[in-house]
Amino acid sequence: MGISDEWKLDDEERFPGAAYTRAVLEPAYEQAKSELLGPMMAVNQAHLIMLGEQGLIHEADASRIADALTRIDLEALSQSTYTGAYEDLFFQVEHELAELAGEAAGYLHLGRSRNDMGIALYRLVLREKLLQAVSSGLFLQRELLKTAEAHTDTVMIGYTHTQQAQPTTLAHYLSAVADSLGRDLVRLQRAYSGCNRSSMGAAALTTSGFAVDRSRVAELLAFDELIVNAYDAVSGSDYVGEAAAAVQLAAVNLGRFVQELLLWCTQEFAVLRVAAPYVQISSIMPQKRNPVSVEHARALLSAVFGDAQTVLTMIHNTPFGDIVDTEDDLQPYAWRSLEKLSAVYRLLANVIATLHIRKDVLRTRAEESFATVTELADTLVRQEGLSFRQSHLIVSRTVSRVVESGGSVRDISLQTLDAAARETVGYPLKLSEEALRQALDPHNFIEVRKLPGGPNPLEVARALKEQQERFDSQRDWLEQARGSIRAAEQQVSRTISEWARRVTKLGTEAE
Repeated sequence: MGISDEWKLDDEERFPGAAYTRAVLEPAYEQAKSELLGPMMAVNQAHLIMLGEQGLIHEADASRIADALTRIDLEALSQSTYTGAYEDLFFQVEHELAELAGEAAGYLHLGRSRNDMGIALYRLVLREKLLQAVSSGLFLQRELLKTAEAHTDTVMIGYTHTQQAQPTTLAHYLSAVADSLGRDLVRLQRAYSGCNRSSMGAAALTTSGFAVDRSRVAELLAFDELIVNAYDAVSGSDYVGEAAAAVQLAAVNLGRFVQELLLWCTQEFAVLRVAAPYVQISSIMPQKRNPVSVEHARALLSAVFGDAQTVLTMIHNTPFGDIVDTEDDLQPYAWRSLEKLSAVYRLLANVIATLHIRKDVLRTRAEESFATVTELADTLVRQEGLSFRQSHLIVSRTVSRVVESGGSVRDISLQTLDAAARETVGYPLKLSEEALRQALDPHNFIEVRKLPGGPNPLEVARALKEQQERFDSQRDWLEQARGSIRAAEQQVSRTISEWARRVTKLGTEAE
């Protein structure tokens, strides 16, 4: 194909143009088949039940439509390709219903519009993906908490500015990660709350002159409440923006943890070993055990962030009005961001559950570091009556001299401390050898830090218990949300089946 062929304009005079089909209509159709077909049928069924209950359509017509809804070939639709015979999947489904129910099918669209229906479909899909993300996130949180509970006595060094800071425990660290994850899950729950509201009955943007029961449709679709203002119902996009923002922050928070996992897997750190199912080998270097699963998690979290950012960017500067057509393009990015986040949550849950942690290396590194000297300064305050600034300067001078002479923390002595004290306050210290060694013991450092949120094993155990309670509450919320949806689906299915069976009875009576 030459450039002249590539630049040839579409010569069709009727809808749809070939370029429009390739760029917009065909991709939207494929997305709708995989994501919107089920929700579309659910909305059709719920709207039909409401119309029948409100007496807005005759019982015979309602039964014919119900029968058609049960007989429509969803499998064939899911395997179909875009031909341009119908603008999109909605009109193709409408055509299929007309083929099965006849003229009665035309009553199904009474009191609704593509606008309120489209927003409802997007919200149904998004809420399910939000629930899946919460479920996967809870899976990861469960494994973090289980691992933390097993390591309340695993001493390690905590880092600030990438430098050794103070002794803590692995449980204290993992508990912090679990807390951060817990807040991400709360934000996803709030996004679910903002999403799970019904637009149905708003119609194009002004509701309808028919006695449509908006609350009934919301109930049948397991929406928690209505979007009351009809203009807002078809124009508001903050529900998907809120989800995108929550997803972005979740990806950022988890990505920071993943970065540290990769660092700790290096031979230089040598404290984590990823289990065999989650490593890959080198094609040339026989010794390699590459933690590729964790590397992929890092890359996927960047993709999650990017997809979510695309959602927010596409909403930006979209006029306040009918948002449906814009959402055809942006919703898939929201769905993908949640799907990828869920996948990473599940992957990391398995990686964490199977990690080999070298407690001995962590302990030895803590015992041989200067990370304990904060407690030495604190001890001088307690036992010598010095201000903390005086104590800090004495210990700082001592550490500097030991390091300059090539020594380690074990080379800190009463003599070196006394020399620094004379320079700082003008007199020697009264500190005993026993008190000095205790102050430099990382286990003692951790033991005395028993304030709320500290690394003391009993305090961490208490905090983990609270985290477990919050975990249980979030799990219960998830089960309740899914239970409400299942109950509504079952109610709709029973009603539609009952109405569909009336078709046979009506046909018999007519004979």
